[in-house]
Amino acid sequence: MELVVQKFGGTSVQSKETREMAFNHIQKAIRSGKKVVVVVSAIGRIGDPYATDTLLELIGAGGTKLTEREQDMLVAVGELISTSVFTNMLKEAGVKAEGFSGGQAGIHTTSDYQQAKITKVDPGRILAALEHVDVAVVAGFQGIAPNGDVTTLGRGGSDTSAAALGVALKAHYVDIFTDVDGMMTADPRIVEHAHRLNQVSYEEVSNMANHGAKVIHPRAVEIAMKGNIPMRIRSTYLDGMGTLITGQEALTEKKDVGDRLVTGVAHVPNLTQFTVPANGTAIQKQAFQVLADAAISLDFINISTENIVFTVPFSKKEEVIELLKTLDLEAKAIDNCAKVAVVGAGITGVAGVTAKIVSALAEHQIPILQSADSHTTIWVLVNEADMIIAVNALHDIFCLG
Repeated sequence: MELVVQKFGGTSVQSKETREMAFNHIQKAIRSGKKVVVVVSAIGRIGDPYATDTLLELIGAGGTKLTEREQDMLVAVGELISTSVFTNMLKEAGVKAEGFSGGQAGIHTTSDYQQAKITKVDPGRILAALEHVDVAVVAGFQGIAPNGDVTTLGRGGSDTSAAALGVALKAHYVDIFTDVDGMMTADPRIVEHAHRLNQVSYEEVSNMANHGAKVIHPRAVEIAMKGNIPMRIRSTYLDGMGTLITGQEALTEKKDVGDRLVTGVAHVPNLTQFTVPANGTAIQKQAFQVLADAAISLDFINISTENIVFTVPFSKKEEVIELLKTLDLEAKAIDNCAKVAVVGAGITGVAGVTAKIVSALAEHQIPILQSADSHTTIWVLVNEADMIIAVNALHDIFCLG
């Protein structure tokens, strides 16, 4: 049985017209002799009746009295509605199809409500269904905990569902359908000359996603990489093949990819930088521990003998301040910061990349508040007012246009 997984996001299932466009991709796969597992997100975005954020508004969003377990019961409904609507559409068109919740599809998770992790996928029920239907439609973003509770996987969870099912089912590939035609060298909304990448490695896409590119969730890429399942990011509205994501050894455009120093530039706005006076290892240990206990995720961490410096999303600023006050630590906070990351497998061990970054930003008098690097990524913290200019300057200096 040759099988493919196709995931359709909220904008791809939000109207009769977009669902029909999605149907065309499914029908094309069926006609080529493949069985299809379709993973769907909740219909539309905030304001649409069954979108996740709209459902949360019904209970007052952040002011709700519901526990996280009870909130998962609510938001999981969005994908179930989408699954039923999509399955009905397929059946009306004469396609043999069957719908499943995440739990019914065999997606088992931890009990970390709202941020559950997939522990295993038992594809038996899906495989049995595909013996007599051509399409299995699965509610993304959700699974089942050991005690039988419904759980959700956090933002981008439908991508993760699709990747996990693809690996468990040994799919030929996993297609992530969205409203853009693949992975771009930068956000085309702020970089006019950004263009689509035909092929990228798992590592490059994961880094782009981790540093702000919204086209796919990094956890999904990591799952596909471990299972060595190729992924494609494609447009629901076009017939193109989009961007192929696979292992470095499987790329067919190896010469072009190998000659590429930088793959793309990503960005994350709305950050706050903290500088905390923490003279001594004991104080540093206490500061990091109190933040870890509160599940505060830190980025851009620098530790010296006198200070610790890090960033958090602006939405976490007040919580961090209050936590540090419990240790009598007064922190300096700089709001309206943005992370800009230069990503590329080709930069490993290459001299002069940082010099180019500093030169490009200095030419526009953009101060660098902080910097960090890994083998394939160099990122800088800048004032958010400089973010768009910074992204464009780095896109230009590495000739990504």
